Amino acid sequence: MSTRKISLFYVVLIALATMAVTVVITSRLDLTPSSAAQNVSVPQTNSAPLSGPIDATTFRNIAKTNAPAVVNIQTEAHARGRELTEYFGGQGDDLFRRFFGGGDDQQPAPRGRNRGKGDDGPIMSGAGTGFVIDKAGFILTNNHVVEGAEKIKVTLYGGERGVSYAAKVIGRDTLTDSALIQLTEMPSQPLSEVKFGDSEQMQPGDWVMAIGNPFQLGHTVTVGVVSALGRPLGGVPGRTQNMLQTDAAINPGNSGGPLLNVRGEVVGMNTAIYTDQRSANIGIGFATPINALRDLLPQLRNGKVIRGVIGVNVSVNHLTPEESKALGLPNSNGAIVSQVNPNGPADKAGLRPGDVVVEFNGRPVKDSDALVAMVVGTKPGTTVPLTVYRDNQRKTLNVTIDELDLEAEQGRLSRRGGGSPQAEEPTSTGLGITLEPITPELARRMDLPRSEGGAVVSDIERDSPAAGAIAPGDVILEVNRQKVSTVSQVTRELQKVQAGQPVFLLVLRDGARYFVNFTKR
Repeated sequence: MSTRKISLFYVVLIALATMAVTVVITSRLDLTPSSAAQNVSVPQTNSAPLSGPIDATTFRNIAKTNAPAVVNIQTEAHARGRELTEYFGGQGDDLFRRFFGGGDDQQPAPRGRNRGKGDDGPIMSGAGTGFVIDKAGFILTNNHVVEGAEKIKVTLYGGERGVSYAAKVIGRDTLTDSALIQLTEMPSQPLSEVKFGDSEQMQPGDWVMAIGNPFQLGHTVTVGVVSALGRPLGGVPGRTQNMLQTDAAINPGNSGGPLLNVRGEVVGMNTAIYTDQRSANIGIGFATPINALRDLLPQLRNGKVIRGVIGVNVSVNHLTPEESKALGLPNSNGAIVSQVNPNGPADKAGLRPGDVVVEFNGRPVKDSDALVAMVVGTKPGTTVPLTVYRDNQRKTLNVTIDELDLEAEQGRLSRRGGGSPQAEEPTSTGLGITLEPITPELARRMDLPRSEGGAVVSDIERDSPAAGAIAPGDVILEVNRQKVSTVSQVTRELQKVQAGQPVFLLVLRDGARYFVNFTKR
């Protein structure tokens, strides 16, 4: 063999050996690029109109087709600080309490045993539901089912008793309460996967089916209708997600399971219940629309959901014709800016409390929900034009979108102080608002600028028109664009407003200025 051939032989041999060693190291260290084989195959959405008769076999066929793609999820974690009752599916969990507050503080007894000194505490277990969206083992479920879990086990439909498969969290999102998990142990038989429908097509009265694991009674089927659309709900203070409401029975353990249309396509993920009794279904359940989750799947696969933010709070109330006229708007569309975060993107762009945003990046803004959806859906770093009405004039501002940090936002909310000031000479306005004068001591405590502010809100009647717009402790700075410096000035300006007319207030709350509005009755 010639020297040249020998050299070529050894070059090939070394190359093959290098490849073999690389494969071994990669497999041992799990360094295979995720994009090579683990991208989620997002199910196609069927947007064809729902039509056709429903007969005696319709729901039977839906259950038969989809049950194999629905999984039961069991979680374990050591109890720390708070118990794992935030997992929808733990014994006695109540999502009315989890989402809306209230209810009693009784915690369920831990399942499992204390493991001894040096341990983190007793093991707490939870249960929920999920559905397979990709035969590679990707499963969609609720974030609160798997949040904080140290061990996740998945049980398949029709599997052998006691046989489960380990899974891990790939990505999660607290705002939509969604999580993408993946099996790390695969069954020998191929997985079934769901098909997606179009949640935008659903209307009140449409038939739907829920499949889940209520009270650990695996693969339970319930049937009902869509009760309402666009119900604002959320597990994140200050932010909501529009949900589908259904009367299909949903109970603890159903969370994370699919809500299916009459074609057997997933149109929502069962997420919450409204109940006045612990763990009792009263026919009011909520599902996250699948269209919102479908759009998030690529980001969930990457492990992080990125959203835009401009640093404002907007009024939750829709503009009335009277308010629109008073603000100089051509119609009742738009979102009123109630507060602007100092040094945030909107502040730097020149946005002020009281501005009404009517266009975002050239698109009309119908209401506050529409503006929020546009902002969070815009890539951070993008500069977009905002069209606003201010003092009856139309203006265009350019704002650069920042990245939403939910944890930091929630931290700021939790640090905000509260409590009503000490009542002194309270004055009733006749609008269900009780006012107090601003004493020098109160001004120092609240760090108020000299001679600014007319009164402090000390109380609000629950059913008053101002309830929900202002809060005890708010300092009223302006009434209908007029600066006020005394309680009598505030009262006088409020009395000028006729019944049925809008009231615009600029208030100081926790060091920030808020523009709020309501209608006098």
